[in-house]
Amino acid sequence: MTALLLITADELLLDELLRLSAAAGATPDLARDVSSALRAWSRAPAVVVGADLLGALARTGPPRRPGVHVAGWGPAPGEVFRDALAVGAEHVAELPEASTWLAALLSDLGDERSGRGVTIGVVGGSGGAGATTFACALGQSAAAQGPAVVIDADPLGPGVDRVLGVEDQLGVRWSDLGHTSGRLGSRALREALPRADGLGVLTWAPGGERRLDPVVVREVLSAARRGHHAVVLDLPRTPEGAELMTRCDHVLVVATASVTGVASAARLVDALGPAGRMGLVVRGGGGDPEVLARAVGLPVVATMGHQRGLGESIDLGLGPLRSRRGPLARAAREVLGLCRMQAVAA
Repeated sequence: MTALLLITADELLLDELLRLSAAAGATPDLARDVSSALRAWSRAPAVVVGADLLGALARTGPPRRPGVHVAGWGPAPGEVFRDALAVGAEHVAELPEASTWLAALLSDLGDERSGRGVTIGVVGGSGGAGATTFACALGQSAAAQGPAVVIDADPLGPGVDRVLGVEDQLGVRWSDLGHTSGRLGSRALREALPRADGLGVLTWAPGGERRLDPVVVREVLSAARRGHHAVVLDLPRTPEGAELMTRCDHVLVVATASVTGVASAARLVDALGPAGRMGLVVRGGGGDPEVLARAVGLPVVATMGHQRGLGESIDLGLGPLRSRRGPLARAAREVLGLCRMQAVAA
C-alpha cells in the first residue's frame, strides 16, 4: 500500500509527525515542497499537511480527495482554517494537544481492515424474546468471515459477555472508555476488547454504573466500524435504544411467534415510527410469515424454531452457536447474507 504522505519543511513539526507515525506503525513518505507534494497527492491513503506549507499548497488548488488533515504547533490562526477548507482538509490538529488524536488517526492507516463495517442493531420485541442471544449468534456467525464485534448497549440485559462465555477475560469495558477523549483508533479498540474466536465483545463491568455517554458511544461505533467488517448492537427497548437505531444500517426486531409476542413487537415498532431497513426475526414454531409481517408492520427476514441444547451451550461458555447447523445458525446466516446483499445494492 502507498505510504502516508507528510507535507512539511518544518523540522520540529516533522520530528513530531515521524514520532507519532512510528508509534502508530505507519511508514510515511515525505514531501518538503509543494511540487513533491502534488506528485504524490492522489496516491497516498492519507495526507498530513504541515501548517508551514499549507498556504502555498492551497494556492495551487490541488484536486479534492478524502483523508487530508492539517497539523501545526499551538492554536491555529484563522488563515490556517481558511486554507484547510481550500485543500479539503477534514481536521486541523493543534499540537501538542492533539497528539493523541493524531496518533489514533495514523494507527488506522496501517490497518488493512480500515473501512466501514456493516452495523446491525438487534432489539427484543418483548422481554424474553431472545434478542441478546440472537445478537451474539449474529456476531459468532459474522466472525467466521472476518473480524466482528458485539456491543452491549442494554444495561438491563443478561450481558453479551456471559452469553458468549468471556466474562472472565481481561479487556476493555464501557467504564474504561468513559474516561477517553478524542479520536478512538480502530485497531486500538479491536485489540483491547475481550475476544473469542475472532469475535470482540464490549459490555459492562460488573457492579459499575450502567449509563452510556453519547459522545463515547459515537466514538466507539465509529472505531468499531473502521476496525470490523460487522458490528452488532444489542439494543435496549428504551428511548436511548431508539436513538442508537438511527446509527445502524439494519435493525432487527426479535419476536416470539405468540399472540402476546407479536402484539408487543407491533407496539414497539409503532412507537419507533418510520425507520430504514428494519426486519422481523421470529422465534418459535407456527405462524404464517405474511400474517406476522402484516401484524407487526415489518417484513419477516428470518424464522427459527427452538434449538435443543441452547441453554447448555451458553452455560458451557461456548456461546449460542456450537456448530453451523441448527435453526439459530441458519437464521444468522440468512440475516447476514441479506444485509450484505442490501449493502451491495446500495
